[in-house]
Amino acid sequence: MRILALTAVAALLLAGCAPTAEPAAPTAQTLASACAAKGGAIQPVGKAQIPTCVVAYADAGKACTDKSQCEGACVLEGNLEPQGPVTGACQKTNRQFGCHARVVNGKATAAICVD
Repeated sequence: MRILALTAVAALLLAGCAPTAEPAAPTAQTLASACAAKGGAIQPVGKAQIPTCVVAYADAGKACTDKSQCEGACVLEGNLEPQGPVTGACQKTNRQFGCHARVVNGKATAAICVD
């Protein structure tokens, strides 16, 4: 009887370790709908042209000296090695490709290039 009880307990414990079904991967339409709900659109981005939800910021291009003044980041494009105080622009979308430096407290950070 004791062996039967131990076998039953072991079976219950092992049943808890059984693999579960993976959740279904979201469909392209589900992703597009979720993106549209955020005000974005699926667009190919970067060198690899990966479909991504791209959301435009309402304050795109507004002059800024820090991220706190923008929906996204405050960035500096063009002359990426400025000296002294700088004024950047609020980024256009949530995806920033190309070369840019972030502007923090009126100063440019090190420039990065993103493909």
